[in-house]
Amino acid sequence: METKTWNVDSAHSNFGFNVKHMMFSKVNGEFENYKASIEMEDGNFETAKLFFNAESQSITTHNEDRDKHLKSQDFFHAEKNPSVHFESTGIKKKGDGKYTVKGDLTLNGITKPVELDAEYSGVMKDPWGNDRIAVVLKGKINRHDWDMKWNQTLESGGVLVSKEVNFDIESQFI
Repeated sequence: METKTWNVDSAHSNFGFNVKHMMFSKVNGEFENYKASIEMEDGNFETAKLFFNAESQSITTHNEDRDKHLKSQDFFHAEKNPSVHFESTGIKKKGDGKYTVKGDLTLNGITKPVELDAEYSGVMKDPWGNDRIAVVLKGKINRHDWDMKWNQTLESGGVLVSKEVNFDIESQFI
């Protein structure tokens, strides 16, 4: 059995998330500076170990004021907690190309287990003869579990920012 390490192709990947704003629309964000890799035996995704590490300061929602607030102690406390980290602890096949990935997610200096739905492409050749794999990950967390509890009550009822954070990750590895 051959173990191979696949490194993220950041030009063809997006490690994104979204939250509901004012309880009716979504605000999208992503990390601009990150590293990700997958160690896997013979292309068998069930044997894979996924690693992700992003600089907390690189979070962006394409709004300078909101990004500054996200980096503050109300959310990521990026000065004290410089990175966001994920490491898988197990992968189980659910169906053709569909998997469940379990792992430990560290946000705001707190590590908790999470479960993500995954789609794995298998090994493909790009037009230049390079082997590639693609992994799509989706999941959700309650940000309060990572002590990110800031919010504002709306006059019309509800809150400014939902507790639920959705992950939407599209990634290619070479």
